[in-house]
Amino acid sequence: MRIALGVEYDGAGFRGWQSQPVGPTVQDALEAALGAIAAHPVRVQASGRTDTGVHATAQVVHFDAAVERPDTAWVRGCNALLPKGVAVRWAQPVADDFNARFSARARSYRYCLYNNPVRPAIAASLAGWFHRPLDAARMAEAAAALLGEHDFSAFRSSECQAKSPVRTMTALDVRRRGDWITFDLSANAFLHHMVRNIVGALVEIGCGRHEPDWMPSLLAQRDRRLAAPTFAAAGLYLVGVGYDAHWGLPAEGLFRLPPVGPSD
Repeated sequence: MRIALGVEYDGAGFRGWQSQPVGPTVQDALEAALGAIAAHPVRVQASGRTDTGVHATAQVVHFDAAVERPDTAWVRGCNALLPKGVAVRWAQPVADDFNARFSARARSYRYCLYNNPVRPAIAASLAGWFHRPLDAARMAEAAAALLGEHDFSAFRSSECQAKSPVRTMTALDVRRRGDWITFDLSANAFLHHMVRNIVGALVEIGCGRHEPDWMPSLLAQRDRRLAAPTFAAAGLYLVGVGYDAHWGLPAEGLFRLPPVGPSD
């Protein structure tokens, strides 16, 4: 039978989602725990891969089990075996043709940025940091140029394996609360490093190095070399994966990041 899981993790202690020869990964930890509960080796497929240091509050995965277990076993049993930085939020049987990656219709990310002259300590692995003052209104103005369907080659990693650089951005909100700035992005799918590269460009605009009209110029030129450096991984969170309702996945039970700091 096929099972879908909602998974939350702090990426600071892992070398990304996907299994690799060197270093611990979230996939390795989850497969080991699931295998112990299932009493046979388990392979999981995620909605998308996250890089070293990137977090998730709403990753969705699926796996096939040769045994039946109550949903609570896949949740509480796995959590008892997982490292403290990973937790299964929910489990649910799904149809055999469900695929966590290919059935997904949308993804949402949040980037949390601490904007203060002094670097954070407690939040060092949980947020990006920029020391110069940032104008959130300028960044929001520039962000509007990215809405809709575009060729996002200017924000695509050289290691990206996607067949097409065209994506449809449905939301890109920039909000400041005190010293914190959050960037909320939703699209049908994202390219490798796309969110962090967009944040990097918005920061360049926010601190005055470029005008807001630099953003549509970058889109039009489609040249990664002309854009800003990739921003730090620490502030990036996968916060939502959208599926058609007929799959019956729970709409609740996923941790959402709380607002950060007082509202302006």
